[in-house]
Amino acid sequence: MGAGLGIHPTSAAAFDPQRLRQSMQQQYGQAGLAILEEWFALLQQLQDQDIQAKLRGVNDFFNRRIRWVDDIQVWGEEDFWATPLEAMGKGQGDCEDYSIAKYITLKQLGVTSQYLRMIYVRARIGRSQITQAHMVLGYYSTPDAEPLVLDNIVPSITPASQRTDLDPLFSFNSDGLWAGGGSESRADPLARLSRWRSVIERMQTQGFI
Repeated sequence: MGAGLGIHPTSAAAFDPQRLRQSMQQQYGQAGLAILEEWFALLQQLQDQDIQAKLRGVNDFFNRRIRWVDDIQVWGEEDFWATPLEAMGKGQGDCEDYSIAKYITLKQLGVTSQYLRMIYVRARIGRSQITQAHMVLGYYSTPDAEPLVLDNIVPSITPASQRTDLDPLFSFNSDGLWAGGGSESRADPLARLSRWRSVIERMQTQGFI
């Protein structure tokens, strides 16, 4: 199942629900275990659905169950990227945590990495010119297609052209890293993004891959 996630784990690594349950129980107790069971139920419910249903179901699941809280309050760090288990266990997270959780969940539902990228953007706040760093998940029906944007700020899934408040800086997935809105990968994301590499390593330990 690791290969199905579009990530290249060690040969011993595999999606392991029982190890995920043990990891969640040890770190976050019964409350964490309850939301993990909801996540397993979501996977079962959406497994045979079409792509639009999968996108909506996954987007809604995390937007409703994770409360946006700044990293410094949740983790005591300025910029911490959580695994889906950590985000669900805490019930809190910021934009990277929503995007990673949605990405990994869609991977587990059979949506391959060629269709998905986490997109780092500058987001304009309201009608002002003030911007802040933000991350969303993009679904690309083809490599050159305009992506659909899954976001924790705007609950509806919309084409990128309708999100005039977002300016893309770079995007990445398990296989590549792209500058701006480019269609050609420029680098290995594991080599260039240390926080993504750390998330991958922790997911292997927890039982995701």
